[in-house]
Amino acid sequence: MPDAATVPRTRSLTRLRAAAEHCQACDLYRDATQTVFGAGPRDAPLMLVGETPGDVEDREGRPFAGPAGRLLDRALADAGLDRDRAYVSNAVKHFRFHREGKRRIHEKPDAGQIAACRPWLRAELAAVRPRVLVVLGATAAATVLGRSFRVTEQHGQPLEWADHAAGSPLAEPGGGPPPGDTMVVATVHPSAVLRSRDRDAAYAGFVADLRAVAPLL
Repeated sequence: MPDAATVPRTRSLTRLRAAAEHCQACDLYRDATQTVFGAGPRDAPLMLVGETPGDVEDREGRPFAGPAGRLLDRALADAGLDRDRAYVSNAVKHFRFHREGKRRIHEKPDAGQIAACRPWLRAELAAVRPRVLVVLGATAAATVLGRSFRVTEQHGQPLEWADHAAGSPLAEPGGGPPPGDTMVVATVHPSAVLRSRDRDAAYAGFVADLRAVAPLL
């Protein structure tokens, strides 16, 4: 049985990242190459959260380092957002996959794996304290806003975290990250744009959602 995550009580991303390297709170650490912790400045006004690292991220140890990350970088630029001033992370810090020959094929993390990694995301939010939090895809949205939230119905709409905190899996007694005045915007995961049959339309919609962020910063 994996041990529960031991998360230091600190706002130091360096200390959190070092501690997360040894996390065995779920079974994913056994097959993954390494923990892929979030990256970006601690004072970032914008934080983006995806689902889980992919194959490239698992090998390089950086979130959004693969094709989806390159598309995200382009979309942020097209939406007028400074990628260098953003902190990026995932709801789950280890790569989940199955093998097909020599290829490692991404799999969606299960509820237990998401719950096991939740303390790390909570700690990142407490450290960064972003003005705006963007959730990328259904897994990130459910992790932050609860399982009843539907990205398809509310994507691109600025939401006040305070209105959703009570139903969030991240909530703790007496409050919890992110700060009460944080705004949340949901959109699709960039990998969904890459998989779309009409990639141009999907990309345009993705950028339109991200454009809702700039006025909030």
